[in-house]
Amino acid sequence: MPILKIFVGTVYGGALDVAEQVKPLFEQAGYDVSIYDQPTLEDLLGSPTDLALFCTSTTGSGDYPGSLVPFTRALGEQSPSLAEVRYGLIALGDSSYGDTFCGAGRALDALLEDLGARRLGERLEIDAMETFMADDEALPWAEAWIAEENLQVA
Repeated sequence: MPILKIFVGTVYGGALDVAEQVKPLFEQAGYDVSIYDQPTLEDLLGSPTDLALFCTSTTGSGDYPGSLVPFTRALGEQSPSLAEVRYGLIALGDSSYGDTFCGAGRALDALLEDLGARRLGERLEIDAMETFMADDEALPWAEAWIAEENLQVA
């Protein structure tokens, strides 16, 4: 069974809630799914990862949430080749913050790409100013992502 790892960066639990809500969709699509709410580089590279989904909120002035900082710091310092990594990304933010809207998700996306990872499909950006429940946007996106990227294995 292929393995999907969901890596979460969250402050108040919104991104973790989104991860928990989309997990059953991937299980139905045939994946063994694990959620990492304090992810490390070892979680990504230490065992096979057939598909990765990053789900992160943004804090401060477009910064990574504390739970994601060790992971992103290790990526930046070690610069591992991520050529084998295929991923999707859900970014949560608040457009009232202007230029830093979804800053953590955008920065993570750029970092992963710089290290050779290949994003499948478009990044989902969820705006707290427009969407009260983030999973209202995340669930349809995940269903479409599975279909459009032919990720169904079961």
